[in-house]
Amino acid sequence: MPLPPLTIHRHDRRRRALITLAGEIDLETVPLVRASLDRCLRDGIRTIDVDLTPVTFCDCSGLNAFLHASQRLTAVGGTLRLHHPPRTLVLMLDVAGCGFLLPGVPFRRLPPPPGSTPVARATAVPPHRPVPPVSAIAGGAV
Repeated sequence: MPLPPLTIHRHDRRRRALITLAGEIDLETVPLVRASLDRCLRDGIRTIDVDLTPVTFCDCSGLNAFLHASQRLTAVGGTLRLHHPPRTLVLMLDVAGCGFLLPGVPFRRLPPPPGSTPVARATAVPPHRPVPPVSAIAGGAV
């Protein structure tokens, strides 16, 4: 008998919940994730910790579910924290530049995968323009 694609376990302690997800988060399973997070909000939970240690894959639908839940929790003074996200989720957060929206997720650029060659990025450096003294801006009067 094959394992279900995603299992969800919830453990509450007052106004805090620990949700452990195991399996894959994708278009097929994300409704289960959304429903679990929504139920926490309806139950008055204001701090949700999501343990993603046993998650083997998470696509952009999972990222969207976490960002949406985080936004809703923030609006009511709560917090959503992701713990031990899979590499696919961290990569998406890195590319999208929205890791700062989800506490607990490493907010930094990931190192390149082993064996890859780093690509140099061209950055435009603005020309240096000296700042005039305050007296020149104010017409000589200080």
